[in-house]
Amino acid sequence: GTILVLTVFDMQAVDSIEKAILSSNLGLNPQTEGAVIRLRLPDLTKDRREELVKLVQKEVEEGKVSLRNIRRDYLNGLKKDDSYSQDELKGEEKKIQNILDDFVSQAEKLASEKEKEIII
Repeated sequence: GTILVLTVFDMQAVDSIEKAILSSNLGLNPQTEGAVIRLRLPDLTKDRREELVKLVQKEVEEGKVSLRNIRRDYLNGLKKDDSYSQDELKGEEKKIQNILDDFVSQAEKLASEKEKEIII
């Protein structure tokens, strides 16, 4: 495998960086010596590539859930505001849905491109 060497300039950030790497679910085990973090990158076997594709798909699904939660919170806020008529609420619902659909489409397109990169 390949070794990636990170030199951290802010010593106070070393622990945070190490924890972020460990919690990334990328299967990386940082070896830390002072301000230097070494990461042995696993070979990209067929199984590893499939794991990475699943990780991309999981991230996209989590992103979609976040977007739907934002839409819900926004619409709930509007419904609590008495200054909007039913027609205005329906118009806002349609606008936010179009925005959501656009972002979901972008996320799926990016995921598809990334999956192709990983599989090659």
